Amino acid sequence: MGDAIFRQRSGVLGVGIVSKCGLLTPAQLAGLGKLAETTGCQYCKMTTRQTLIFLIPSDRLEELRKGVAALGLRIGVFGEIVRNVKACAGNKDLCQRALSDVFNLGGELQDRFMNRPTPRDFKISVAGCHRGCTDPYCADYGIVATGEDTYNIYLGGRGGSRKPVHGTLIAEGINGEGAVALLESILKTYTECAEPKERICNTIERVGLERFLPSEDFLAKYRSREESDFLSFAGLGG
Repeated sequence: MGDAIFRQRSGVLGVGIVSKCGLLTPAQLAGLGKLAETTGCQYCKMTTRQTLIFLIPSDRLEELRKGVAALGLRIGVFGEIVRNVKACAGNKDLCQRALSDVFNLGGELQDRFMNRPTPRDFKISVAGCHRGCTDPYCADYGIVATGEDTYNIYLGGRGGSRKPVHGTLIAEGINGEGAVALLESILKTYTECAEPKERICNTIERVGLERFLPSEDFLAKYRSREESDFLSFAGLGG
């Protein structure tokens, strides 16, 4: 576990900077520009995980830390922990296709879970519709909005690998509160069942998916009203 700070072959440091699911205010963006100049930043690189990498001389690290904190941002995290949450521009102000406010849900998940120790690095992705711009189907924990405060949950995906894996659908039509509660439960089970440095997809393959599945009582408690009404009408409700 530790900060996302990596010494490059050239000797400079690559430092990851994290905001709320990749969103920056104009003041933060302007502040980062000034900070890049004052810390001797060679380049700024936007990553696929919605972080910003500063390439700086190693003796400017503490100056960068202070400047990042002053802007209300933080240095990213790395290692056997929950990483920053990757969320799409999923609300009515940022995307016309958004079915629910996944941006705020992603922020809530990041505030609650980011930097929590896990057996292996754990990635969360949240998408506002089935297009899945944030790759929720290849995340350890993927959330896809299907309606207003209604989500499908996918578990055990793995991207960025020679053998990518699609996650398995483990819950349909639950609300945001349920998505948070289910993640809490899954992280507990993962920590109990995993071998050291074992990715959750491999833990699932070894111990079985059933250990991670939510109960029917859990699903009924957190299922959205619309979904519950439909299931009752179809004769499938509990």
